Amino acid sequence: MDRRSFLKATGSSVVLAPAVFSSQANAQDATIQFAGSVPMTGAASETGLNVKFGYDCAVKFINEKMGGVDIGGKKHRVTLNLFDDASDPARATSLIQKQVDEGVNFFLGSFGSNIVLPTCAITEAAGRIMVQAGGGSDLIFTQGRRRVFGLFPRASRQFASTAAMFKTLNPQPQTVMFIYTNDAFSKVSAEGASKELEAAGYKVLNSIALPAQVSDVTDALGTVRAANPDILVCSTHDATSILIARQMVATNTNVKMLYQTLGPQTAAYVEALGKYANGVVGASYWDENAKYKGSIFGSAKDFAEYYRANFNRPLTYHMASGAGCIVAYVEAMKKVGNVTDRNAIRDALAGLDLETFYGRIKFTSQGDGDPVLLGPMVVQRQKGDLAVVYPTEAATAPTLYPALPWQDRT
Repeated sequence: MDRRSFLKATGSSVVLAPAVFSSQANAQDATIQFAGSVPMTGAASETGLNVKFGYDCAVKFINEKMGGVDIGGKKHRVTLNLFDDASDPARATSLIQKQVDEGVNFFLGSFGSNIVLPTCAITEAAGRIMVQAGGGSDLIFTQGRRRVFGLFPRASRQFASTAAMFKTLNPQPQTVMFIYTNDAFSKVSAEGASKELEAAGYKVLNSIALPAQVSDVTDALGTVRAANPDILVCSTHDATSILIARQMVATNTNVKMLYQTLGPQTAAYVEALGKYANGVVGASYWDENAKYKGSIFGSAKDFAEYYRANFNRPLTYHMASGAGCIVAYVEAMKKVGNVTDRNAIRDALAGLDLETFYGRIKFTSQGDGDPVLLGPMVVQRQKGDLAVVYPTEAATAPTLYPALPWQDRT
């Protein structure tokens, strides 16, 4: 089952420098150590913490609910050793190099291509493995690396399902405009999306590049008002998405649809925007109503129930994708029958093709997620909640289009 055909279901504390140990293995058990860094503070911390909570959830479930995982006839428990990279690529590379020097074999990724890209270069050069759900830049997967795997398709392949959703809108939109930040993921994502939309027959009016760090977008929004596109696509990270939406409200910049790649999925987005979040569209790589099931966690619904029973942070797809990284590792190790043969484990990851609570995990030959099997659904904020609006057979609500003007949203 792929993400375009699943059926609608029916009826921590932040630590700066010290390591964060999410679990402690019993002395009598063999252990598998996963390590790395993640943004627990700084610009990417909202989503970085979401991914970290997903890692924590998988470790807790494997150790406490499963009593560990059987690999090669021996029970193994999992340890997690993560550091706060503070959303800083330089800090992250220092942390990862230190862990490589200490003999860590299996890494989990940070969040943000600007961090994943330099850190996976370190792990690759050292012959170590990284499985991650935080970096989608094409550069991660197109420079000959063989030991980094991503649960998402590369950036240039992520917009196909959204372009298909646009075709379902009535009245049919004609024009699209882009705003993107000039970073390793967002620029390539916008370029790929623009090509998808032009191929689908839409007129792309303009693309506005913002600095990677930006505090004001009023000039860009003046350009948007002058062009008056039907759809504004923002290839931006959480904080920038919130900034753009806030200033669109303040300047009465209205479009028929606002699509933002990252931001609308998070609780922080709703907290920041309140009723103005309603109507905004984005992407989601997982939904708890999906009919997926695997040997760890059980179904997507089972994962959601377990997570909510054990963690207070609001559940988003980032938690599921973080947990999915550990599931992928463990399933590969089970195939190999040991946790020491890095080359065999790498090959097993490359050959994975199995259904899990997260979906059907399968990587391309270059290590990114299969663009159909691991591509995104389209979601929209409606009445404060996140509704799946595409694919149609998976939808939990119809798409609200055209969106109401900002002053009329409730």
